[in-house]
Amino acid sequence: VVHLAAAVGVRLVVEHPVHTIRTNLGATECVLEAAAEHGCKVLLASSSEVYGKSQALPFREDGDLTLGPTHRSRWTYACSKAMDEWMAFAQARERNLKVIIARFFNTVGPRQTGRYGMVLPNFVQQALAGKPITVFGDGSQTRCFAHVDDVVECIWRLLLEPAAENEVFNVGNDEEHRISNVAQLVKAAAQSSSKIRFVPYEKAYGEGFEDMPRRVPALDKLQRTVGFRPSRGLPSILEELLSEGRLSSKLATP
Repeated sequence: VVHLAAAVGVRLVVEHPVHTIRTNLGATECVLEAAAEHGCKVLLASSSEVYGKSQALPFREDGDLTLGPTHRSRWTYACSKAMDEWMAFAQARERNLKVIIARFFNTVGPRQTGRYGMVLPNFVQQALAGKPITVFGDGSQTRCFAHVDDVVECIWRLLLEPAAENEVFNVGNDEEHRISNVAQLVKAAAQSSSKIRFVPYEKAYGEGFEDMPRRVPALDKLQRTVGFRPSRGLPSILEELLSEGRLSSKLATP
């Protein structure tokens, strides 16, 4: 069983924390209970969010998690995904369930939309439409982008590797990119006239919003266990997203 379902998007998490908690905890509990009952192995999708405000970079799977205060709904998602992990390992100990935890770092690729706040699809759509490319905060935050093809291959390798059972793995690319630079790259690659607009976090998500300044995965455990290294970098990903965006625009033109 590959359990990828979850509440998605920073805005949804901030505005609907009850839905986020119920979805991430309740649904995962159902999946784990059914898998334990039928003896199925489970790969559980977790998130780089669980590292929270940790400054121990790159993030390692056995590192401490540092979350913000409970009255800030920003950390609801991170906490619920961490609880999913603890629940999975509890089932593994008590009921011999075979589990694999995959902490994903910004997966991107074809057919992904900006509906849930995904940064690259939003930048590409804005650039191609000539609209302002919207950067939240001052753009100094960094992210690492992994192509969905690499992520799918990684999931498959983990499922087939017995040594991966009852372990946690970072899954993604470890090339770090400053978001303000990503906006510039998108604008240049799209040959767009769009301006880059910076929007304060409090205007985008409300007062008191906190972001993770950097997210960089350590991938040595993943490489050691399944021999995997990502093959697609940001330029290749961006080229594909722009090609798809231009094609979609032509098809949409009457």
